[in-house]
Amino acid sequence: MPDRIALSWSSGKDSAWTLYKLQQNPRYEVAVLLTTLNAKFNHVTMHGVPAQLLVRQAAAIGLPLYQVPLPWPCPNGIYENAMGEACSQLIRHFQVTHIAFGDLFLEEVRAYRERSLQGSGLSPVFPLWGSNTGSLAREMIDNGLRTQISCIDTSRLPAQLAGRKFDHNFLDSLPDGIDPCGENGEFHTFVSASPSFSKAIEVVANRIVEREGFAFADLVPVTPEPSN
Repeated sequence: MPDRIALSWSSGKDSAWTLYKLQQNPRYEVAVLLTTLNAKFNHVTMHGVPAQLLVRQAAAIGLPLYQVPLPWPCPNGIYENAMGEACSQLIRHFQVTHIAFGDLFLEEVRAYRERSLQGSGLSPVFPLWGSNTGSLAREMIDNGLRTQISCIDTSRLPAQLAGRKFDHNFLDSLPDGIDPCGENGEFHTFVSASPSFSKAIEVVANRIVEREGFAFADLVPVTPEPSN
């Protein structure tokens, strides 16, 4: 029997590519997506992606979505308590044994995740760990990931890049010192199409909203939610 996995789902490219890689590996079965939300703005933490687009991603993937709302600002103690409860619920309701993360090379982030999961009953998995981020970014693009920049750290990159497509032209335009996958937090993304999606999610960026040193693309779906 394959190991049942909860995937830490940020709505961005690294999560989407982690899902795709896990789905190619018969050792694993992805059972549920796990996402933290900024409860004040009702969007994905750090990425700034509206919850309604997150729900559309889960529907396109065909997996349940477990959402963890967090206050803003969120002290670390509150975050850890919320995630501890989430782990318990994932084990109880989805029978998962592992959590997968799309981390690439930040040792301190990996160590924190490993430490936090000790005694939780869940083991961490890092399918993309150690990948060359320059090659990985282009591999994602060449294999069908359609992605937009959802958030920019304006201390590292111009705010007007928010909303731009994550494509070869974007990668070619990045200045020296900026990781091609944004692993140091330079930018975050929203995936609108992937080999794991049953259909694409068409979005447009209406405007750029700047807040607390970050620029967020106001991403909205092209087609409205179907009425019940």
